[in-house]
Amino acid sequence: MTTDAAETTPQTAPIERFAPFADQTLNGRIALVAGATRGAGRAIARDLARAGAFVHCTGRSTLGRPSDYGRAETIEETASLITAEGGQAEAHVCDHLEPARIAEVIRRIDDRHGRLDILVNDIGGEAYVEWGTPFWETDLPSELRLFRAGLLTHLHTAHAVLPLLTRSPGGLHIEITDGTAAYNAGHYRENILLDLTKTAVSRLAFGLGHELDKVSATAIAITPGWLRSEMMLDHFGTNKTDWMRDSLDESRTEPPRDFAISETPHLLGRSVVALASDPDRHRFNTTTQDTHGMATHYGFNDLDGSRPDSWSFITTLEVDPAADPREFR
Repeated sequence: MTTDAAETTPQTAPIERFAPFADQTLNGRIALVAGATRGAGRAIARDLARAGAFVHCTGRSTLGRPSDYGRAETIEETASLITAEGGQAEAHVCDHLEPARIAEVIRRIDDRHGRLDILVNDIGGEAYVEWGTPFWETDLPSELRLFRAGLLTHLHTAHAVLPLLTRSPGGLHIEITDGTAAYNAGHYRENILLDLTKTAVSRLAFGLGHELDKVSATAIAITPGWLRSEMMLDHFGTNKTDWMRDSLDESRTEPPRDFAISETPHLLGRSVVALASDPDRHRFNTTTQDTHGMATHYGFNDLDGSRPDSWSFITTLEVDPAADPREFR
């Protein structure tokens, strides 16, 4: 499998050249990306479409009615980006905390295609984290938004989608999480509900993998490294062009130096495409994989031609605070 990632310097924005593999390995496949409005979900949806899949995209933010994230991106925009690139997509406005809305999306997919081959569960909730406050001092109803958005949505979605995904053998269920199994087993994520939610998402893939194994389907969790999403770039006051320069600029406090290890959401998108294209993907059933491991195994890179190894870098920092993130790209 080959890539056509654009070569760039740290000061030059990557040219978004998106036919990541030599051929369209997913022609005829039907995919659903839950949480495709922005960030990882949008990149996954675009990369699946570039590989030939028909992609159904769901999200809450629609024209005139943004979600409580307060962002400008919409789910219709994701589908429009895909069709403008020559791909096939349909946008569905859907709150995945509402089972009836999910059921309606699945009914539409069933009516149109009669099957579903790939589910990517990417709904997050990290924007709801209250950092630095002890659990017993938090506003629990507010904090529980993370748990509902980051885990309950995944349960509702899996429950609604799996009857269609398992109608034929070979279905692929992918959970997007945060942190490798080894990292999460030995590290606390600095917020009780974030820690519970992200480890539970990996455990959900583990449990579903055991049940799906009985019907010739597969469940896998994938974690990105430090994701250079639209929200993260805005948060640090940088952009697609200057993020590396700004990270290494000692006169700036943000982004932090460690942001130089970050990766575009398309490294995750390419990981999903590679797994979905692999006829032997069931060997990863029940496991949590990371984007660097997937890139190494399948032989692809990020948009700038690099292969960031965020989790190795993060653990190295514990023993060598002066570790250079550029040596892990």
